[in-house]
Amino acid sequence: MQHLQGLNDAQKEAVLTTSGPVSVLAGAGSGKTRVLTTRIYHLIKEGVPADRILAVTFTNKAAREMRERLTHRLGDGPLPFVATFHGLGRELLQRYGTRIGIPKYFTIFDRDDSKAAIRQVLKEMDIDPKEMNPNFVLSRISKEKGEGSTPAEFRDKYAQKSFQSRVIAEVWPRYEAIVRKEKALDFDDLISLPVSLLRDHEDIRREAEQLYSHVHVDEFQDTNGLQGKLAGYLSAVHNNLFVVGDIDQTIYTWRGATIENLLGFEEKYADAKTIVLAHNYRSTKTIVAAGNQIIEKNQNRKDKHAVTDNPDGEPIRLHVARNAESEARWVARETKKAVLAGTAPEEIAVLFRTNFQSRALEEAFLSENIPYKVLGTRFLDRKEVKDVLAWVRLALDSEREVDRVRAVQSPTRGIGKVTLGKLIDGRRDELKPAERTKVAAFEAIVTELNELSKIAIPSEFVKLVIEKSGIASALQKGGEEDMERLENAKELATLASRYDGMPGEEGISAFLAESALAGDQDELDAPGKSGATLMTVHAAKGLEFDTVFVTGMEEGLFPHEAREGEKRDEEEERRLFYVAVTRAKRRLNLSLATVRRIYGTDFASEPSSFIRDIDEGLITFSEGEDLYGERTIYI
Repeated sequence: MQHLQGLNDAQKEAVLTTSGPVSVLAGAGSGKTRVLTTRIYHLIKEGVPADRILAVTFTNKAAREMRERLTHRLGDGPLPFVATFHGLGRELLQRYGTRIGIPKYFTIFDRDDSKAAIRQVLKEMDIDPKEMNPNFVLSRISKEKGEGSTPAEFRDKYAQKSFQSRVIAEVWPRYEAIVRKEKALDFDDLISLPVSLLRDHEDIRREAEQLYSHVHVDEFQDTNGLQGKLAGYLSAVHNNLFVVGDIDQTIYTWRGATIENLLGFEEKYADAKTIVLAHNYRSTKTIVAAGNQIIEKNQNRKDKHAVTDNPDGEPIRLHVARNAESEARWVARETKKAVLAGTAPEEIAVLFRTNFQSRALEEAFLSENIPYKVLGTRFLDRKEVKDVLAWVRLALDSEREVDRVRAVQSPTRGIGKVTLGKLIDGRRDELKPAERTKVAAFEAIVTELNELSKIAIPSEFVKLVIEKSGIASALQKGGEEDMERLENAKELATLASRYDGMPGEEGISAFLAESALAGDQDELDAPGKSGATLMTVHAAKGLEFDTVFVTGMEEGLFPHEAREGEKRDEEEERRLFYVAVTRAKRRLNLSLATVRRIYGTDFASEPSSFIRDIDEGLITFSEGEDLYGERTIYI
């Protein structure tokens, strides 16, 4: 079989084991995506219809790449359903949700929408959002929903334990009321509601169990309890569940992921087969050896020792700087040297444990005039882009209050807060003649766009929204920055064109769903993005780069100290460092500062204990003014 050429024995075994539950323990750089796509291709060649195959990944970027690889192999033939867990949940709710009162085309609250709703609830409760961070509240609610908890269960279990828990117990049901009022679902609903559907409605479960004969799940170590159940429901009848994961890369337990889904796979599925992919095709022998030395200190894992046929490569460089600014200047200058030596800027990544570290790095890159991008500053979060998306959602459903408030002010059209308040409260009869005229003109545009949404393809519809809403004419009157904003708005039409093959409202709804579910890694493909990538280690998972800088290698920063009253999960922090190290293909650089300023105060830093996990024979110290003899502490 030609499609098996180039695969090693373990990879072939994974591809050819096409029945029964299979657990593939895939180390960093072991070619797991190739295994997944080859296995799906093999199933189709063996006669399994494409629409009977499901593949679930953890990022939109990974799903797109898998679809592209399958398209390359299958040509114009039908493709299996490839999506994230949230995309799968959306598909199931569109298929079955109407049976429990969920509209076929529902809106999805993105994280910003959810945080805004929680901020609104906190204010209504006379709680300052600065004292109770909406992001913290959302994270806690999200984790509880991922474990299958309800607001009532949370209240009974935690409300008496702390002030924070009491507040969350009050906020949660009010937050849910806001989401439902907007006829929307949030991220977590996309998993919890499908699981409830399959659990509580036997007729729906029996239908869903027959949808797919072969279910594949990538990054299985990062699934939470409900995601594990969803995969189990969909594979219950045919029992062909193929999961790929690496326990050593479990870095999202704080977000609800449970390592037990992968650790306990053989227990749950008694006839399961386990295959280990230990051959690393990505990194040099030096980097692979360092990765092994780091992760083998963990106890809660399955034995897996990576090997590679790649060259030894360069030693790992360690740089000790005076402070964060000096560290950042070194990283920027070394990045410039690498680019001048022929490394593409896009092949360089600068990783940090916490977001606050990016400030000094950005200033250094700007000073050295090095192009860069920061993952987390999302294209879809820009005001002009969110304005257009609000108009698109409003055109599909004119009763969405949040979008109506935003759209009526984008651009401004003389409808102020007082007028809006009257409309929201249902006091339209109190509007003055001039106000009625302005409101009628605005609503006429919404009505026209609603009609156009039923016949226009998604990309053309986005262009119509930009023109008819007045956004285009308003930005065209501005300066150079406004023209750049207009270009950003127009770029949405390019994103929407991915769904031009779908009819009207269905295609527009799918485009809106992708926009709401976009993750940080999608920014790597965003328009106007080029240069070296600055990002947290969490955001780097699943990516690879020729040259990697891991900054802030200081005790208390990486590994990060635990929150007050909590115990640090040393093994998860070590897994996070393992992920950082194994992103590098050829060059790995570690750096730290002897003094770091945090919240305006200078703190003397100790080198990270993780550095001692690496054999000193694999490390070389960078030359420069900042060493001050610190190298002796590693001997």
